[in-house]
Amino acid sequence: MEDKKKFAVILSGCGVYDGAEIHEATMTLYAIMKQGGVYEIFAPDIPQYHVINHITGEEMNETRNVLIESARIARGKIRPLSEFNEKDFDALIMPGGFGVAKNLSDFAFKGPQCNVNEEVAGAIKAMVAAGKPIGALCISPAIVARVLEDVEVTIGQDKDTAEAIEAMGARHVQTTHGEVVIDKKYNVATTPCYMLDATILDIADGAINVVKAMMEMME
Repeated sequence: MEDKKKFAVILSGCGVYDGAEIHEATMTLYAIMKQGGVYEIFAPDIPQYHVINHITGEEMNETRNVLIESARIARGKIRPLSEFNEKDFDALIMPGGFGVAKNLSDFAFKGPQCNVNEEVAGAIKAMVAAGKPIGALCISPAIVARVLEDVEVTIGQDKDTAEAIEAMGARHVQTTHGEVVIDKKYNVATTPCYMLDATILDIADGAINVVKAMMEMME
């Protein structure tokens, strides 16, 4: 029996406004298993940038940890990103959510001049060096662009974000729901998800199509 392809999934917290987008994260996990893969979940063990009340959109006077919050989505089965080893995995994938732009990087605040968390950047570079595919949903392609620079990605149709991506030396391709852009040089597959006005059905399509593209790269 053929060994199942193993995906490392990097989360950035729990909740769209200050962490990982939960629909995107869940649909990514579903897509991996639906297409015969398995996954392990990681997150950096760092403080969240801030905590947002998801009803009012207001900042809350408390502190949370990205790894502990991500563990909510992982049902407790998660490892700190410091333990990631590219040799153990066939692919790496990152769902979106503002946590990507606030916790995994400071793209939300610095745009093209942003810094990417060292462990996240290290994981991306290690997978590229090993010739293994990377998937990125929603806003995640922006940090892939920051790390790799001359890569072709999509975040859908948001003009400001697309311009920031191009300012980092990457190429942005305009897309709609469920469409995937593949960079053959780096084996990177990206899709817009909630960067567009989307429903959970669109998110499922995007996640399934990205994972499918990554599976094809591994054949």
